Amino acid sequence: DVQLVESGGGSVRAGGSLRLSCVVSGYTSSSYCMGWFRQAPGKEHEGVAALDNLGQETYAASIKGRFLISKDNAKNTLYLQMHSLKPEDTAMYYCATAIGRPLTPLNTHPYTYWGQGTQVTVS
Repeated sequence: DVQLVESGGGSVRAGGSLRLSCVVSGYTSSSYCMGWFRQAPGKEHEGVAALDNLGQETYAASIKGRFLISKDNAKNTLYLQMHSLKPEDTAMYYCATAIGRPLTPLNTHPYTYWGQGTQVTVS
């Protein structure tokens, strides 16, 4: 079975940093596009960052310049380094996978497997 397990969330003060991790099992993540999404209470899922199978990065405008997506293929792990966190970054953060190179990598529709999420709270 394909499994994605996120970790690294927590509570931080505004301006702080966190690094989220997503460990993938059940397939080789190097052949997939992987993305980070978030959902704040009462809001829809928002695409945050994506990294496709050719290494192309895509970022939402709201986090560009503050967040960095990366992947360690040897560890089958996806990361999201978050700096200069703001209260509006508070949300449950999810990692997800999609096949190949989606035309809309920050849209939820191409993604088939999802993790359970890790909570990020910025005060």
